[in-house]
Amino acid sequence: MSLATATTRPTGTRRRMSSEDVLALWTEYQRTNDRALRDRLVLTFAPLVKYIVYKKVREMPARCEVEDFISCGLEALIQSIDRYDPEKGATLEQYAWTRIHGAVLDELRRQDWAPRSVRRWERDIDRAADAFTVLHGRRPTNPELAASMGITVEELRRHRDEVTRSDMTSLNTLVLSDDETNIERIDTIASQDLSVDPMHATAKDEAKDKFRAAFARLPQREREVAVMLYVKNLTLAEIGTVLGVSESRVCQIHGQLKKTLRKALADDEQLFQLVA
Repeated sequence: MSLATATTRPTGTRRRMSSEDVLALWTEYQRTNDRALRDRLVLTFAPLVKYIVYKKVREMPARCEVEDFISCGLEALIQSIDRYDPEKGATLEQYAWTRIHGAVLDELRRQDWAPRSVRRWERDIDRAADAFTVLHGRRPTNPELAASMGITVEELRRHRDEVTRSDMTSLNTLVLSDDETNIERIDTIASQDLSVDPMHATAKDEAKDKFRAAFARLPQREREVAVMLYVKNLTLAEIGTVLGVSESRVCQIHGQLKKTLRKALADDEQLFQLVA
């Protein structure tokens, strides 16, 4: 089906340009190099660019702008007009279609960092879901969709996760949850903030209590060294001056208190690793 758009006659009526008309216009452009003639050819086939781009819209990542692909297609159209060779048998429209379609695909791949296998799974999942909907009049559940594709539910979920990770979209975008309800994407992201985790908060409080108890059992001199070193941020030399001992003696006291605490808290090592 010819997609060449109609041209405007002086009388204001419109008609579709035939392949012969296009070839005659292109031949005149080649002879005269008149940019106005080339512009007429571009306007003639501009709807072809939009037709191809909007056919590929579903395959475009959400972050992509349709206008970018239209610009890319128009550039390919201009190049096809300049490089067209009627001796090779194809019409200008056929040649332009091939060049525009290829340029749009190249731009799509350039802007999409996801492997082709991920996009292939995305198309397969969409097709299987659409076929199920047509047959049963409703969207399939995950088990039904997996069964129709001959894969397990775990494989389906993994492929969907890969597709989701490949797209940069708003965190407020609605996605399909495991129970077939729509939720915002931000609600599917596990929080990394441990401060809001009740179990971690409880473990942290328990670790603090155990440390305080072990610290309270240290000799007074070791507790003083620990306070001056870790709370008052004094150097070993400064602590030695305060206590009236050498710097090496302070270092020995410090080593002893760490050894004592490590031994007292050895049974709770996993707890302290958890809240470290």
